[in-house]
Amino acid sequence: EVQLQASGGGSVQTGGSLRLSCAASGFSFNKYAIGWFRQAPGNERDRVACVSSKDGITWYADSVKGRFTVSSDNDKNIVYLQMNSLKPEDAAVYYCAADATVLCGSTAQGFDNWGKGTQVTVSS
Repeated sequence: EVQLQASGGGSVQTGGSLRLSCAASGFSFNKYAIGWFRQAPGNERDRVACVSSKDGITWYADSVKGRFTVSSDNDKNIVYLQMNSLKPEDAAVYYCAADATVLCGSTAQGFDNWGKGTQVTVSS
């Protein structure tokens, strides 16, 4: 069974940093795409980052390029989202997701497996 758990959220001031973790189990890490998504109240859930060894792509939304970085510890099956220079508009519930067929180069594909989110609050 694919299981995902995001953690590491919290409250920071504008310009601060947080590192989110996505602990994954039940699947081969290198055969799945891992995506990071966020959803603010009243907004749709948006993909902010994606990493996949299948197409060799690490993808970022324009709104986070240069500020967010995805990395992984394959031995521990953890994917990280390092978030720097945080802005109030980054505040949201962040989720990680995994899928065996998604290629990160396409934003049209959906993810089948989702973990519970972690709240990020950014104060001005």
